[in-house]
Amino acid sequence: MAWRIQEQVVRGVIDNRTRGRVTGRIWFAGRAAPIELSLAGNAWRDLAGRRLEFVNPEPKAGSLESLAARQDGVIGDCTASRKVKVPDIPLDQVGEYDDARKPFPWHWGNSLYLEWHSRENGRVVIESTDFQLTIAPDITWEMSEEEEEKQRRENSRALTEFMENLIEASEDASEPWELRALPPTTEAEAEKMQAESDRLMDRIQARLDREGPDADYDKILEEELERRDRERGRPPPAPEEVARSAEWIEEMNRATEEVLKNPDPELEAERAIKHPLAKRSFKLSLRLVRQTEQRGWVPDHASAEHPVAELRDRVLRASVKFAGALNGEPWPPAVDFCAHTIVRLKRARGYLDDALAAADACAEEHLVDAAWLSEVRQEVESYAQECDMLIDELRTRLNRGSG
Repeated sequence: MAWRIQEQVVRGVIDNRTRGRVTGRIWFAGRAAPIELSLAGNAWRDLAGRRLEFVNPEPKAGSLESLAARQDGVIGDCTASRKVKVPDIPLDQVGEYDDARKPFPWHWGNSLYLEWHSRENGRVVIESTDFQLTIAPDITWEMSEEEEEKQRRENSRALTEFMENLIEASEDASEPWELRALPPTTEAEAEKMQAESDRLMDRIQARLDREGPDADYDKILEEELERRDRERGRPPPAPEEVARSAEWIEEMNRATEEVLKNPDPELEAERAIKHPLAKRSFKLSLRLVRQTEQRGWVPDHASAEHPVAELRDRVLRASVKFAGALNGEPWPPAVDFCAHTIVRLKRARGYLDDALAAADACAEEHLVDAAWLSEVRQEVESYAQECDMLIDELRTRLNRGSG
């Protein structure tokens, strides 16, 4: 789900006077220091080459503890001239008109629409027709209509690539260290190791949520690993073991830097492998996010349990698991990795079941267009069937033990 934070905005500045870079600062009610934006890409034509200041005449305090002070990433749609329908009646009366199946009075208005995707918080959106907008008179460069159309396509592609990278990073971070070093030989072993890893990551995430944007991930990880070792009855590592581990980490960092400077073409080609199921599920997750927001099917303050929000969230989670299980390696995987891959596919299958349950709730409560929902359901069901086939193939391969 996107962060929608327009109500908490007090004021802000967006600057695209440097081509290819959007920077800015945004202040929020109840938060002394502003957040800082550093985003790749350009705004739409009306703001390209310009500096925009905006003020919210009626900011509201809200809970933004998890919004990082530094937002690094890519810009999405960024414009102050998007045309939207503005009700001519109080918002709390719009529902009464809908219930009576009567059109409410409205007029066209300009909306500020600021979208970005950051490493820290994912997709963030600020959208309002109520802000007071001021564009500075100094203009450093102009964007043509052709350039704007190209920029919109590039922004969309950049957001897609950014999300793919985040998915790969999140899947790598959630993978058990033991699986990378010594893959389990049976499905039962893989399930046990994955369950332990899930428990570890749940603990880490809980602490990150409690400690907020200033949380030290490396410190939390180290402490939780030590806690897990204590629970397993393992003695603390001896000083010489700690020293060897530090040397190994330093050596791996050097090796990683060397690979980045001089990439191996064969390894790069392997990393570029995208399994068709992972590609299709990822595209569907992007489509669900865009279409449900464009059609207003998820209220701004909806919880994660809202059926439409849960539908798109579970499809996205499934695509994350598919990416981790299937991308980056030729299919089928080596026998040694079959058990590991089966477990990850089973996690994806569970998320698809959750998505189908959410689709049932959407239908029962008439929350979305019926034809749209039928199409989405058919696609999710096809992913589930294909996932089952892949799992059966891997189990057969694992049982035969053939390479």
